[in-house]
Amino acid sequence: MFANNPDLLALDFDGVICDGLIEYFLTTKKTYCQVWNPPEAIDLDRFTEKFYKLRPVIETGWEMPVLLRAIVKEIAEDDILQKWPEVRDRLVESEALNPKDLAYKLDTVRDKWIATDLEEWLDKHRFFPGIIDRLNNILNSQTILYIVTTKEGRFTKRILQKAGIELESKYIIGKECQRPKYETLRLLISSNSEVDNVWFVEDRLKTLKMVQQQPDLQQVKLFLAAWGYNTQQARESVSYGQNIKLISLEQFSQGFSSW
Repeated sequence: MFANNPDLLALDFDGVICDGLIEYFLTTKKTYCQVWNPPEAIDLDRFTEKFYKLRPVIETGWEMPVLLRAIVKEIAEDDILQKWPEVRDRLVESEALNPKDLAYKLDTVRDKWIATDLEEWLDKHRFFPGIIDRLNNILNSQTILYIVTTKEGRFTKRILQKAGIELESKYIIGKECQRPKYETLRLLISSNSEVDNVWFVEDRLKTLKMVQQQPDLQQVKLFLAAWGYNTQQARESVSYGQNIKLISLEQFSQGFSSW
């Protein structure tokens, strides 16, 4: 049975607080054009909605251009959803792709965009309904709030500031820390020794399972965000589980007692 309120709440950012799908697609599209140089007759924008729908299969950024390639090549949606690692690896092999090169190109596109027009880049990030009000409520409560994200902390802070959320940098643990989230949770617990109840909300089931596998983190209450970048299969796999709880956006937006 979960305690009524967490002493410390750790939230993922992309897929829990922030909806970055617009930015993901635009960055992916620019990278795709560099890699495949498609003819002008191909309108990549018509694949936007399908990309949004299939985005949950992605685990690492370099896969996003490969996903768009799979969509352009009209690979069946069910195959992408059910067998993405096979689909991805087949495309990597058949088209002689290099994941490190794809990652570099993707990061370069994003870095150039940020360097030339930071405000435009920030504007491509939205917040899920009710999230900002809920964050303000949490910040005005006794719960200690941390953001644990794979996005750079400085950009996470700027995106939050645009929505009127002021969170000190020490409470935003970003990409620059270069460690897995379970290790970050371990450090947060050790540096906040007075807390007893620690909750963690994440939209990637694999990340939650990694936390679950740590013997010293068994006390952390784990929640899978049903509104995030995850598949129906992932959500169904935890809907009746006892160790990882599926939480809806409606529940999240209400008091902790609804979780």
